[in-house]
Amino acid sequence: MNARPWLIRGARVLGGPVQSVLLRDGLVAALGQAAERDAAGAHARVLDAGGLLALPGLVDLHTHLREPGREDAETVETGSRAAAAGGFAAVHAMANTSPVADSAGVVEQVWRLGRDAGWTDVRPVGAVTVGLAGERLAEIGAMADSPARVRVFSDDGHCVADPLVMRRALEYVRAVDGVVAQHAQEPRLTVGAQMNEGSVSADLGLPGWPSVAEEAIVARDVLLAAHVRSRVHVCHVSTAGSVEIVRLAKRRGLPVTAEVTPHHLLLTDDEVRSYDPVFKVNPPLRRPEDVAALRRGVADGTIDVIATDHAPHPREDKECEWAAAAMGMTGLETALGVVQAALVDSGFLTWAEVAERMSRAPAVIGRLDDPALGAHRHTGRLAAGEPGHVTVHDPGAAWTPSPGSMQTMGTNTPFAGRLLPGRAVATFLRGEPTALDGVPVDDAPGAPSAGGGRR
Repeated sequence: MNARPWLIRGARVLGGPVQSVLLRDGLVAALGQAAERDAAGAHARVLDAGGLLALPGLVDLHTHLREPGREDAETVETGSRAAAAGGFAAVHAMANTSPVADSAGVVEQVWRLGRDAGWTDVRPVGAVTVGLAGERLAEIGAMADSPARVRVFSDDGHCVADPLVMRRALEYVRAVDGVVAQHAQEPRLTVGAQMNEGSVSADLGLPGWPSVAEEAIVARDVLLAAHVRSRVHVCHVSTAGSVEIVRLAKRRGLPVTAEVTPHHLLLTDDEVRSYDPVFKVNPPLRRPEDVAALRRGVADGTIDVIATDHAPHPREDKECEWAAAAMGMTGLETALGVVQAALVDSGFLTWAEVAERMSRAPAVIGRLDDPALGAHRHTGRLAAGEPGHVTVHDPGAAWTPSPGSMQTMGTNTPFAGRLLPGRAVATFLRGEPTALDGVPVDDAPGAPSAGGGRR
C-alpha cells in the first residue's frame, strides 16, 4: 500500500484516555504521541476526533443481505453500504437467500459480491442443511474449503429441529473448526404464532409464541454440544430462561456462545399494541422481565455477542395487516445508538466491553482472527500492529432514524422517529475510510466503479 496514512486525532480509545491513532499500510501503526510523531513526517490525512470514541471496527455475526434472489429487499452492495455507515468493518451474511447458500458455488458468489462492493468484509454463512429443509446436511466441507472460507453454519430463519441432524452437523463443523449457529425455535410449539405468549397477546387476541419453544432447543443443543465436543452458537437469544441455560452451560465449561440483538435489549412486546408490523420479528419482542435478563446476561458475559439480525424487507411485505406481514427489522445503522441507550447510558457496559461484544467476540467466534486470512483478518483489537479496522463513534450525536435517509433498502426500522443517542461517524477498513460523517465514501480509493470494487 502506498496511500498516505490517516491520523485519527484526539479520540478516546475504547472510551479511555485521549489518544491519536495512526493507520498506515492497512494496520494500526501507532497510538498516542508516537502516532502524532510518525504522522508529522508522513503527511498523514487527519480526522479530528476530539470528543469522539475510537473502537475496533465492528463485526456483525448475523446479517441478512438477501442477495442472491431477493434483490428487491437488499443487495450485498446496499447492505455493505449500510454496514459501513453503521460502523461495521465485517458482516456475516446469512444463508437464507434464493438459491440457499448451501453449496460452495453460492457462498463463493456472495463472497465475491462482497469483495467487489468493498464497503465491508462480507463473510458468507453456510446453510447447515440442503435448502434449509432440516433433512440432509449441506456441503459443509466444500464451503469451508472454498475461497469464502466459511466457518459459521446456520439455517437461520429455520431451526435445525431434528436432533440427529443437529448432532451430525456438530460433528462435521468440528472437523473444520466451525460453529453451528442455531435458530432456537421448536416449530411444533410455534405453529401460527404471531407474537410473544403472555398478557399482551391475550389482550390482543394474537396467537402466542411461548418462551419454552426457544428454551427447549437451547437446552437440547447445549447437551448435544457437550456430547459431541463441538461448538454451538445460539442466535438472537430472547428469553430469561435461555440466558439462564447458557449461563449454566458456561459454568460447566461447555463450548457454547450466544448473541442478542439490539432490538431485544430495548423493545418489549408492549410495542405490538400498535399493530404496526414493523414490530413483528422472529424471535418476537418479549416481556420487560426478559429484556432485563438479557441486559444482565450481556453485562456478566453470559451473552458473548451483540448481533444486529439486520433483516430488510420490501415495503409491501411490511405495510400490510399484521398476520400477513414478514418478520424482521433492519439494524446495521442503528445498532450502536441502541446499544448506547440500552447498555452504556444505563450503566450495564463500558465502551471497552461494547468493543468486546461487538468486535472481539464475533471476530473470534467467526474465526476472522485466523492469520491465514491475511489482509482480511479481523481481531477486534485496537492496538499497534493490529489490522487497521476502526470505528469512530460520537456518543453525543443524538439523532432520529428516518428510512428515507438510510443506506439500507429496507424501510422496516422499529426506531424510525425515535431519538437515539450516539452515532457512528467514521469507519475505516484496512486503514482507509469506508464512511465519513456517517456516509459511505464513494470517492475513496477503490470504491465501486466500472473498474471494480475496493480490494
